[in-house]
Amino acid sequence: MKFSLDNLFFRLSVKEKMLFARNLEVMIRSGMQILQSLEVLRKQTKSGAFNKIFDQLISDIKNGHFLSSGLERYRNVFGDFFINLIRVGEASGTLSENLKYLYEELKKKDELQKKVKGAMAYPAIIFMATVGITSIMIFFIFPKILPVLTSINVELPFVTRAFIAISQFLIKYGIYVGAGMVGLIIFIWLILKIPKVRFAWHDTLISMPMVGDMVRSVNIISFARTLGLLLRAGIKIVEALEITANTLSNLVYKKEIMKVAEGVRKGDPMSKYFVQNQKLFPPIFSQMVSVGENTGKLDESILFLAEYYETELDESTKNLSTFLEPIMLLVMGVIVAFVALAIITPIYKITQTLGR
Repeated sequence: MKFSLDNLFFRLSVKEKMLFARNLEVMIRSGMQILQSLEVLRKQTKSGAFNKIFDQLISDIKNGHFLSSGLERYRNVFGDFFINLIRVGEASGTLSENLKYLYEELKKKDELQKKVKGAMAYPAIIFMATVGITSIMIFFIFPKILPVLTSINVELPFVTRAFIAISQFLIKYGIYVGAGMVGLIIFIWLILKIPKVRFAWHDTLISMPMVGDMVRSVNIISFARTLGLLLRAGIKIVEALEITANTLSNLVYKKEIMKVAEGVRKGDPMSKYFVQNQKLFPPIFSQMVSVGENTGKLDESILFLAEYYETELDESTKNLSTFLEPIMLLVMGVIVAFVALAIITPIYKITQTLGR
């Protein structure tokens, strides 16, 4: 199968892939052939990238290739999980059912991302509001008041003098400060591309209070749901573990799952490794996996764990929001109070002086 470098630049949102799986599942279940289904979807899509993908998939199907083989060209777009579920569905005659699994998984993945983003939305809004209010004070309001404050013969309070120094520094060197902050962000982004640094950062996130609980829940949910669906689709456990590991963004969990896959290949049960690493996998997780292994219903046990930890994540996001909100409000209050005192205190002194 030929691979084009242009394919590296194709990007599809989770929603686009979710709708693709859903619509294709409905059409195939209704009796339509894959080629006819793809041609109908091709006419409906408004995405330029998806149009090119559909053109290539239709061409591959016409040339006698399987859908999964066509999708191999776009591994960077769809990923191993998506392609392997379709491949197994084609081989076992359960393509429509596997496409339904894909749709449900992508939908829950989208919901999971929204929950995590939602937990950080309020603190981010408070932070931006604080930066915005302070910037307006420093760059627009205070420069108009400053000549009045410096022209009168009154000793300015320390708060005002400190604010004047900060304001003058930012007005004079603000562009350099902004450039420095952008440079720092780019530097952090680049250094996190180094595998060892990124691994250390991911490990730190897991160890952080409150944030660590949320990180663990997100990764356990992703791991459990992906592995459960792969096992339900009929993929062998070692291959399923390796595919699942490659879908995880956290390098600590990825390394551990690859270690579990190697152990299972040697004949060890999965639960043995989960018991040994309670930092990543709480006791209830290893217990449920052990029950699934002993009863022959591993996929059911693991999918149950995904639902269980999704409830845990809801609690973690609520607790994180509850914890961060008062802190962000306090920080905002302190900054606004500092600016207000810097402006109001000297004005009060001036009025007292004029009143004498």
